[in-house]
Amino acid sequence: MELKGKKVLVFGAGISGIGAADLLGRVQARPVIYDGNTKLKESEILGKLQNPSGVSVVLGEMSDKVLEGVELAVLSPGVPTDLDAVQKIRDKNIPIWGEVELAYQMGKGKVLAITGTNGKTTTTALTGQIMKDYLPDVYIVGNIGTPYTSCALDMTEDTVTVAEISSFQLETIQDFAPRVSAILNITEDHLNRHHTMEEYIRVKELITANQSKDDVCVLNYEDEVLRAFGEQVKDRIKVVFFSSLRQLSEGVFLKGSRIVVREKGQETEVTDTGRLKLPGRHNYENVMAAIAIAKAAGVPMESIQKTVENFRAVPHRIEYVTEKNGVVYYNDSKGTNPDAAIKGIQAMDRPTLLIGGGYDKQSEYTQWIRSFDGKVRYLVLIGQTREKIRDAAKDCGFTDTILADSLEEAVKICAQKANPGDAVLLSPACASWGQFDNYEQRGDKFKEYVNSL
Repeated sequence: MELKGKKVLVFGAGISGIGAADLLGRVQARPVIYDGNTKLKESEILGKLQNPSGVSVVLGEMSDKVLEGVELAVLSPGVPTDLDAVQKIRDKNIPIWGEVELAYQMGKGKVLAITGTNGKTTTTALTGQIMKDYLPDVYIVGNIGTPYTSCALDMTEDTVTVAEISSFQLETIQDFAPRVSAILNITEDHLNRHHTMEEYIRVKELITANQSKDDVCVLNYEDEVLRAFGEQVKDRIKVVFFSSLRQLSEGVFLKGSRIVVREKGQETEVTDTGRLKLPGRHNYENVMAAIAIAKAAGVPMESIQKTVENFRAVPHRIEYVTEKNGVVYYNDSKGTNPDAAIKGIQAMDRPTLLIGGGYDKQSEYTQWIRSFDGKVRYLVLIGQTREKIRDAAKDCGFTDTILADSLEEAVKICAQKANPGDAVLLSPACASWGQFDNYEQRGDKFKEYVNSL
């Protein structure tokens, strides 16, 4: 779509909305930033733009006047697609794109796109580093922190874009077609947004919707939903499986402690898990996914091996913080749902004092509590879900719970009760909203409180 001179509504005044408005300004469209939050200030929103001239801001009710002359609406990922205001846009037959679709339409080159409930950020960061170590023109974008829209107009036909894509972003794609896609796993999450597990799965699988026989989809063989999905789409796309539990006739898998690629009967050893700086089986899966993606994108195995053996964990994902009085502290603030938090506790190899709780996404916590496997000495709970999790723990026979009023208090409680040789792990199994702006801020605060002990 030619956007020059067209009035485009940008729905949402956060990071994604600002990125979209900046891109639209650069292609000489006429962006209107809309947000229902009347507490926002127009001057502050305009102050975040690279070039605010020609951009208007509307706050509050979505009136018919706001939509007059609008030829395209761009939704930020945080805007639910079932809002009345979004339906109002649909009723006027205005095309709706997401931020990812806008960037894809304006960008060039090859896209490698990664989604899944857990492991997206680590896998995206690792895949991006593999590509950067091999190619000169690489962008790492999406949910990982850099808006896709902020880079799109700088891309060329030789660009490789590695994108972390959330289910929220996949809801609003249209033509988005990655050269290589990956779905790492699908477990219960964001049901307050998607309402049913079936809908959440459907949206995740949309990452492959526009792929063809020349494209590749990387899937986790140990996820039953994805194994079945791979069988469904293998006639339409080339499917590559990875597995941490069994040897595959084709694909990437663990063979003892070695990560192996098997293709057309030939086996290639990539590395040994003992040479990786990422602990835990879930991280071995992330590494295998990154290997499969990079191989499909044409990176030689020697280059892949060198990068994966030197790569370190991303911040906030089972991140080592410090050791104090013989107690090791880990920041897993990115464990924003029970399944991610299960991975966090599984990575611990010592008695652990666990800090959990936060915003309620209507998750169930029983499986997380059952995964403690005797490792957790105390579960210190904060936030909106603290009583809900305490009650779930009691139902599972775990009674060593302590309620704290803040993260800072939780850190102090853990420091008092920890013995030399223990670990203190922040792995909340919940979103950060309500107490913090995002999981990064929560993790940074945790590190600040730990380092000031």
